[in-house]
Amino acid sequence: MDLFQKTESKENAFTFIPTGKNPPKGICPPEKKSPKMCGTNYPLSIAFIVVNEFCERFSYYGLKAVLTLYFLYFLHWNENTSTSVYHAFSSLCYFTPVFGAIIADSWLGKYKTIIYLSIVYVIGHVIKSIGAIPMVGNQMVHVVLSMTGLSLIALGTGGIKPCVSAFGGDQFEEEHAQERSKFFSIFYLSINAGSLLSTFITPLLRGDVKCFGGDCYALAFGVPAILMVVALVVFIAGSRLYKKTPPQGNILLEVCKCILFALTNRIKNRSRQVPKREHWLDWASEKYSNQLITEVKMVTRVLFLFIPLPMFWALFDQQGSRWTLQATKMNTDFGGFVLQPDQMQFLNPLLILIFIPVFDLGLYPLINLCKFNFTPIKKMATGMIFAGMAFAAAAAVELKIEENAMPDPVPKESYVQVLNLADSSIEVAVPHRDRFQLSVEPFQDPDGYSKLILSGAQQSLPFRIQYQGSSFTFNHTVQEKLLYSLIVYKAEGNLTSRLIEDMREKPSEGMTAIRFINTLAQDVNITLDKEEFVKSYSASDYWIVERGRYNNVRCQTETGEESTLHIGLLDSGALYTVVIIRNNSASLPEARKLEDISANNIHIAWQIPQYILISAGEVIFSITGLSFSYSQAPVSMKSVLQAGWLLTVAFGNAIVLIVAQAAPLKQWAEFALFAALVLVVSVIFSIMGYFYHSTNTEDLIDKDRKQDSASNINMTGLTAKKTKL
Repeated sequence: MDLFQKTESKENAFTFIPTGKNPPKGICPPEKKSPKMCGTNYPLSIAFIVVNEFCERFSYYGLKAVLTLYFLYFLHWNENTSTSVYHAFSSLCYFTPVFGAIIADSWLGKYKTIIYLSIVYVIGHVIKSIGAIPMVGNQMVHVVLSMTGLSLIALGTGGIKPCVSAFGGDQFEEEHAQERSKFFSIFYLSINAGSLLSTFITPLLRGDVKCFGGDCYALAFGVPAILMVVALVVFIAGSRLYKKTPPQGNILLEVCKCILFALTNRIKNRSRQVPKREHWLDWASEKYSNQLITEVKMVTRVLFLFIPLPMFWALFDQQGSRWTLQATKMNTDFGGFVLQPDQMQFLNPLLILIFIPVFDLGLYPLINLCKFNFTPIKKMATGMIFAGMAFAAAAAVELKIEENAMPDPVPKESYVQVLNLADSSIEVAVPHRDRFQLSVEPFQDPDGYSKLILSGAQQSLPFRIQYQGSSFTFNHTVQEKLLYSLIVYKAEGNLTSRLIEDMREKPSEGMTAIRFINTLAQDVNITLDKEEFVKSYSASDYWIVERGRYNNVRCQTETGEESTLHIGLLDSGALYTVVIIRNNSASLPEARKLEDISANNIHIAWQIPQYILISAGEVIFSITGLSFSYSQAPVSMKSVLQAGWLLTVAFGNAIVLIVAQAAPLKQWAEFALFAALVLVVSVIFSIMGYFYHSTNTEDLIDKDRKQDSASNINMTGLTAKKTKL
């Protein structure tokens, strides 16, 4: 009698398989025959399961798509904290499937587990959506609601992950194995369809729809919540059609008990008088059968090979964190269509759907024709190399972005740029600061900030200005770690200057910043989204406005004189100074636009190569890894390897969390570090794979069955003799 229930279909590589003794003959309840779809052998119940999975995946990936920007712009966390919490959530989502499988197989069964944890899932979504409403409490309330909601979502999505696909497989009779295999292809398609649509739609709901005076995060989280409610309702609607198997025990627990018993038994028998055993798991033979021990040995060999794999997932899952943050600093305009930075994530599921047939029907057969032995180990190592190349490309893009970044002054350091609003060129210098010598034409866009080294936290510095053969000196107090603009202009015929503080960061969320300098002898009112009063010979604060063309800006002087200012395009990430001038006493006020800090000039299309590389790496690495795991373990152990595979994703996200918190680096350097690490790990994995020898699982199991039978015969003979004596 087999110790474990076995199933021959390949989908077990993706599901947890319960274990349990075969029921005695004569008491098995008759299997429920599910109605079929349109004269086929497909149970009608799978339609409800596929729709449920599509809605659930839309819900999950839609939430994750906007999560990093929610942390950054709504909760106002910094980039490292946002990245860390994002990956902590992702890691938790891949730890909880183990507990979901144990609950389903040992206690509630798959159907009830899906129902109960889906309710938890919905509650988490609702709490998360409420936490994104600005008027609901203060910052602390938003954080508490968000973390509570995310914890419940992680429990829900992880808990049902191992149950839904297995529950779908349970709906088929054994004679319909071919239909069951096609079902899992449809099931996988529904996952990618949900991911593709959600990663494109929810960023639009966040960025293009405005509510509560800003980006509508409540709607972006609310729509996935509604989809999860639909998923739950659809799943319950098919209740009478489902074939529901009772819980039969969890093989994962059995394996853990076997390993724990072997370790404790070995520790108890440390004495040299005790004979050694061939393998450390053989110390479990007093309690467990040779067949189980052999199967656990095969599993532990594969799990040992899994040790380097988290590094791939550490890179792969940064699409939703670091790569999205990189996209916020890039130009997202595609000829009139402005892409949201978190929308770029939709490229991954799109490319996956393209690459799978290309690789299976084109690339792999071509490699086989070249008679190259492209083993699973080599494929997985190649996938890691592709991931490393993707991050090398990301590092190169980041270096180009940083060329246009704002300066970051350190203590006893400040930066100054010069705006020449006079009618002739000027030369500006600071005595004893040889590097601060600038020549500036009238209304010239600043060439950039120049560094000033201070003697303390603040210092009064003389700025010497050469203008039309005359020299002028103006003293200004400069504080450390700030950015300034030195504005040189003529007031009532005399040259003068002002030192005003600038923004220290570029505008985020695709916005732009603009300020006005009034060179008129009259105060003016400027109307741009709101009305701003600018005094004579003074500068306004920066306004944060949306990207766009502003050609009808109202300007009214204190005498009632009105004019229209034609400013033109205000681009994402740029800082502008608009100078209000009058060419002559009879003319109306006009605007001269200066670009203090240039716009995001690296186009987001430069991220496409890194998405292509990481998606190709995923196809080569992930699908090959699942297939290899399936081939290297007996059917009853597929659930254990599935658990091990999911845990590699969890630990990979934990690696990102640790790096983001423990080793803060410049972003390009962090990308380069991950690229180097995954390349080193690919070499280590290749060496481990070189010494790994594939096994025929069925041959080993048959051998151990014979050993168990022989052992049972010997034990029976001994017992008989003893009774006779």
